[in-house]
Amino acid sequence: MALRSGWLQPTGQTRATTRLTALGATTPVDPVTSRSGILPGSPNGTYRVSGYSLTPVGPMTANLSYGRAVVQGPGAQGAYPVSLDADLPLTFADGDAFNPRIDLVLLRVYDAEFDGQTRSEAAVEIVQGQPKAVPEPPPAPATSLVLFRVLVPAGTSAGSGGIPWTTSLTDLRTTLVSVGGILPVYNNGSVPGSYPGQYQDANNARQLQRWDGTAWVAYPRDVGGIAPSGSLSTGSYTGQYRDNNGVLQRWNGTAWADYQPPVKVESTTTGATPLANWTMVSFEARRSHGIATVSVTLTRTSQVDANSAGNINDDPMCVLPTGWRPAIYVEAPACDGFGDGGAYISTGGQVTLRTWSSNGSLVPGRNVRVTATFVL
Repeated sequence: MALRSGWLQPTGQTRATTRLTALGATTPVDPVTSRSGILPGSPNGTYRVSGYSLTPVGPMTANLSYGRAVVQGPGAQGAYPVSLDADLPLTFADGDAFNPRIDLVLLRVYDAEFDGQTRSEAAVEIVQGQPKAVPEPPPAPATSLVLFRVLVPAGTSAGSGGIPWTTSLTDLRTTLVSVGGILPVYNNGSVPGSYPGQYQDANNARQLQRWDGTAWVAYPRDVGGIAPSGSLSTGSYTGQYRDNNGVLQRWNGTAWADYQPPVKVESTTTGATPLANWTMVSFEARRSHGIATVSVTLTRTSQVDANSAGNINDDPMCVLPTGWRPAIYVEAPACDGFGDGGAYISTGGQVTLRTWSSNGSLVPGRNVRVTATFVL
């Protein structure tokens, strides 16, 4: 087992140390400093963080698991990558006879170039607190990363049953990732972002969040997603949408307005095909929301005479294009300015003239127009 820190010792940086500490993980606090924290990850991807876990193994002992971390020094001193390559056993001192205390388990970096001490190494330390009726954690030394807080009750020892681990151990580890990476939140969900556009995955809220410069904002709401009902009272930008108890609303810059989708209108003048004895003059059609209006104008190439009852043999005129045909048979008026009659339009799109003015005639050269509105 070895706790290593890259580029810290004046001499003796091994190839193994360089490989283990080449983390590339620095979540910025400002342009020259980084957060301190643990690199996320666990075997099989089961947990967000397994590095530097503290697992009780005895009344007064626990194992600190292997892992990798970054410890930021004061100011421009720099960030130190640190790695523990095997589990490390830790032993806690017996408790005070009369009062409880709080100990800290932490990673600490000693750097003689900056701290004036004679050591240049990384260490795992237990910093003991002062026994008090109401204990307080001791201050963490500079260039350190606190991992756990451990409450040691008064009179605690191996003979008395040891530390009650389930109630005495508080996990204080925090995470960090490379610049641009999505931070998996772990004990640091309320830490402000470093720059607008930074992202974090809020585990408890189960949402991706974006730092907008002042607050963490749920990602879908900020970039165009529909804000859930009750989550947004004032819009953040013109064109933002929200669900208001089942009604879609759009923020217009000053107020929420019920959203009215634009009316989509399509039109065409091609695709209608004339049938025998008819010549196509024009075809026009428009449709919107499943309703269409079509108008065809054709010229009869030979004369047809109607009897006194207005009857003629059914006379197919043309076929409407696909997409412009009714869902059921439709009756439609027909007229040439001298007489009029009735036609029907089939679901297959065929327009058929079947009546004309009593004793009237369909004279060649006259334009006959059929117009209808129907459901597609």
